[in-house]
Amino acid sequence: ASVPTMMAATWAGLATAIHEQNGVLGRANRLLATRVRRIATSIDGTQMIPETAKSKVRLTGMPVRPAILAARDTAYSEITDQGPLNLLVTGGSQGARVLSDIVPAALAALNDNLKKRLTVTQQCRAEDLERVGKVYTEAGIKADLKSFFDDVPQRLAAAHLVIARAGASSVAEMTAVGRPSILVPLPHAIDNHQFVNAQAVDEAGAGWLMAEDVFTAERLAGRLASLFENPRHLSHAATAAKRIGRPDAAHALADLVAEMIPNGHSGEGRQAA
Repeated sequence: ASVPTMMAATWAGLATAIHEQNGVLGRANRLLATRVRRIATSIDGTQMIPETAKSKVRLTGMPVRPAILAARDTAYSEITDQGPLNLLVTGGSQGARVLSDIVPAALAALNDNLKKRLTVTQQCRAEDLERVGKVYTEAGIKADLKSFFDDVPQRLAAAHLVIARAGASSVAEMTAVGRPSILVPLPHAIDNHQFVNAQAVDEAGAGWLMAEDVFTAERLAGRLASLFENPRHLSHAATAAKRIGRPDAAHALADLVAEMIPNGHSGEGRQAA
């Protein structure tokens, strides 16, 4: 929907900018990239930017809501011997069926010591709540299950680990707060952009990418057992996540736009007649 408006603006000689949330320039943005004056990106090394447009790129990050920024002030809670383990599982706005299928089975396969220390907060589709809850109850795992949580920033701040899809907003929020994650990209996303988002987190040491075709209960259980029994890996990933987070993204994006507004002294917009 933005393409006609942006095309008209460029034809009128107005200053224009686009913002890309993901690690791959979307189709509409690819169409506009060579025509606009600035391209703001959320992830370093965003792919599919035309060679002739690369000089227009500025890494601003993905703006996040104020409640997430406030959660950034909460220090990562180090895992102690026999201490609690807080796991947050979220599948985006609609929940993710694969997480409801795999995560409970993986956690149920952990040893009794880990299971008694676990507290799971999991977003599920409404139709999955009962069956997921039954798995956790039978495994003796404390779990809070809902189809929607209105206090995600607080739960994110309390988490030792997050298991999630790799949408742009989720990645931006986890890194802004500084929480390690296991990311399971949506396999059929356009241009495989969620895989690229997750790959950026993995390569930064801020989390672990698990493609859906290898995301089994057995493999996830092994990964979780290793992380919970060697919590320094989680601490290091939390530090890395916070390092690549961009809490100033909204200001950076606003500054980029402000620079383009004509004021008679600076800016790149069309001067008033």
